[in-house]
Amino acid sequence: MNIVLLSGGSGQRLWPLSNDIRSKQFIKIFRKADGTLESMVQRVYRQIKTVDPEALVTIATSKSQVSAINNQLGENVGISVEPCRRDTFPAIALAAAYLKDVQGVAENEPIVICPVDPYVEKDYFEALQDLCDRAGESDANLVLMGIEPTYPSEKYGYIIPETAKQLSRVTMFREKPTKEVAQEYIAQGALWNGGVFALRLGYVLKRAHELIEFTDYEDLFQKYDTLQKISFDYAVVEKEPEIEVMRFAGTWKDLGTWNTLTEAMDSNCVGEGVLNDTCENVHVVNELNVPILCMGLKDIVVAASPEGILVSDKEQSSYIKPYVNQFDQKVMFAEKSWGSFRVLDVRDHSMTIKVTLNPGHRMNYHSHDFRDEVWTVIAGEGRAVIDDVEQTVKVGDVLTMKAGCKHTIIADTELQVIEVQIGDEISVHDKHKY
Repeated sequence: MNIVLLSGGSGQRLWPLSNDIRSKQFIKIFRKADGTLESMVQRVYRQIKTVDPEALVTIATSKSQVSAINNQLGENVGISVEPCRRDTFPAIALAAAYLKDVQGVAENEPIVICPVDPYVEKDYFEALQDLCDRAGESDANLVLMGIEPTYPSEKYGYIIPETAKQLSRVTMFREKPTKEVAQEYIAQGALWNGGVFALRLGYVLKRAHELIEFTDYEDLFQKYDTLQKISFDYAVVEKEPEIEVMRFAGTWKDLGTWNTLTEAMDSNCVGEGVLNDTCENVHVVNELNVPILCMGLKDIVVAASPEGILVSDKEQSSYIKPYVNQFDQKVMFAEKSWGSFRVLDVRDHSMTIKVTLNPGHRMNYHSHDFRDEVWTVIAGEGRAVIDDVEQTVKVGDVLTMKAGCKHTIIADTELQVIEVQIGDEISVHDKHKY
C-alpha cells in the first residue's frame, strides 16, 4: 500500500498542549499495551505498519512539523514538505510530484490519501488497503471512503451514493449542513466524507498539471508560495464525474476538540492527577511536574502544560479558538529531530531552558550575535564542540559560550542540559548555522 498522510493543522483547539509547531497529532495521550504513551501520528503509523509492513508512507506537512515527525517516527518515513500552507489540493499535488520524482513511484500505481489524525482501529487500515486495490482496478478516477454516520453531524460534508451497496457510484456531494438537513441526507443514505481518497498517481498529477503550470517536483516546490489556496474537494472531487464510494462502518472519530479527544482516552488522568470519588466525567492531561487535584467536578477537562492551563466544561471547550488567538506567547515546549526543549523561565534579559537530546543526536553547530549561553549537564554523557575544539561532557560540567562563539553538543547517551541564555536581545532569529 502506498499511502499519503496529510498532516496539517495548527495548535489552537487543543491548547495548551498544542501550539504553532506542535499540532494535536503530536500530543502523546494514548496508552500502549506496555504502558507507555504514544501520539496520534505514532498510533496511525504503527497501525499502518501492522496491516502492511511494506507500506510506503509519505507525510505531507509544513516545514515546522518535520522535526516532530522525525523525533516521533524516525528518519525513514517519507516527508513531502510544504514551504507554506496552501490547503489540501496544493499539498496533494506536491506530494504526488514528490512520489514520482523523488520516490520513483510509477504513475499507474494506486495511492491512498487520508488525514493523519483520525482515531481508528485496525479495520480502518484494512479498508484503506481495499480502497487502494479498488483504485488500481476501477474505471472510476476516484474511490472515496464514506463513513457510516452515527448521528446528524454539522461538522462533516456528505457523500450521496447511488445505491446502499458496499461499493457504489456517487450521485452528488453536499457541504456541511445544518442538523436538520443532515438528518435528511442520512435518510437518503448519505455517508460522511472522511477526507479519504484513493486514485492512481498519474491521475492526480494530470489534474495538477491542468491547474498549475510546473515541470517537476523541484519546480513546484519553488513556486509553492504562489499557488492558490484551494481544497482537493473543490479543485478535483466536485468536478470529477467518475467517482465510487466504499462504505466504512468501523470506529472513526475526528478528535479535533478536547471534548472528542477525552472520549478516546483510556484513563481519566494522563500525568500527575487525582480525582476524588465525587468527580463525574472528568479528564486531566498534565505535562507539568506538579500534581492536579480535582474534587466535586462534572463534565470538565483540565489540561496543563508550560504553555498554560485550561479548565473547561467539555462542551464549552469546543469554542476555545478565539480566546487562544488573543494570547501572544512564545513556544514553551517543542520536539526537534534531535530531542526536545522545555522553557523553564523567561525574564527581560535571560531565558532558562531544559534541553533533552536523544542518544546519537546533536544540535546544529551554530553561534549567536546578541546573547551568551551557559550550559549545565544534569544527566547523561556526550561531547561538546566549542570553536572547533571537542571535549567530553558529563553530569555536573558547566560550559560557557560568549556571543559569537560557535558551539554544539552531541549526545552519546540521552543527555539533559540546562541552558541559560543571557543578553539584551534574546530571539529565535539570532542564530547562524555552520
